[in-house]
Amino acid sequence: MRYRLLGGTGLRVSELFLGTMAFGGTGADSAESRRIVDAYADAGGNVLDTAVTYQGGQGEAILGEILQGRRDRFVLATKYTVSRDTSDPNAAGNHRKNLVRSLETSLRRLRTDVIDLYWVHMWDRYTPIDETMRALDDAVRAGKILYAGISDAPAWVVARANTLAEERGLTRFSAVQVPYNLLDRDVERDLLPMAENLGLTAATWSPLGHGVLIGRKKGPDELPPDRAAAVRALADVAGEIGATPAQVALAWTRARSRCVHPIVGASTLEQITDDLGAVDVTLPGDALTRLNDVADFRPGFPGDFLERAEPGVLGAAITGLDRP
Repeated sequence: MRYRLLGGTGLRVSELFLGTMAFGGTGADSAESRRIVDAYADAGGNVLDTAVTYQGGQGEAILGEILQGRRDRFVLATKYTVSRDTSDPNAAGNHRKNLVRSLETSLRRLRTDVIDLYWVHMWDRYTPIDETMRALDDAVRAGKILYAGISDAPAWVVARANTLAEERGLTRFSAVQVPYNLLDRDVERDLLPMAENLGLTAATWSPLGHGVLIGRKKGPDELPPDRAAAVRALADVAGEIGATPAQVALAWTRARSRCVHPIVGASTLEQITDDLGAVDVTLPGDALTRLNDVADFRPGFPGDFLERAEPGVLGAAITGLDRP
């Protein structure tokens, strides 16, 4: 496992993040969760991602137990926003009260005094983004969190939040969390270019398309033609290079951008062992081209328009210029 820096910080984070949403409940029990974390750590992984609401709180509790005696070896990440009590309107959202209460809950369950990376779980359009950034910065200054990130938010919200934070001397978002896989490439329109240009880490969830890409839920014959073609192409490439479909799917996301860190989720030791093999997979150029082409994706306006208009606007010689 190799490491990169988290956004514009000096924090070293591994190529793959471990998502622990399946710890507890109907997923992995405590013993299997420990085996999953151990296998991930043995491979060099160091980022553990959870949330205050995963499995009704069992996810954080199990992780807190597993980390006893080795907490500092990991970059521990958790999230707030999602309701902790649906009968209480203030037990959800990105306002200061929910942040403080959620953070206190997470610290207690995880048996730690600080969260390394605290995620806003989703954009809350009812809370001004400047309040969220100020509240996050207060938590940093109080020593309860070290870095901040945001999941599932429009690119303009992230850019505006970081502009406000920079202007006011507050803690900025160092990372975004977005869905990304061969079947779902919407983030290539705005979010991924934004992350690359603003120097943010992109932690990508659902890199296996909720299991669809590897046939975990449906076979190709049960899928729409375009998705079936992508699944078959993935399986073909896997067979040709001696890898598994999961490893090829993860290698594809990693090859798209250096800022991408796939979040691998697992409920069994077998699943995480398979996923971890992706760090040793490098896709040949022709395989990347085939996979890119089989997944029908167009950036839409303004991306498509700008691509077509550039030679006429900037001159034919622009075609020989390397992109920044």
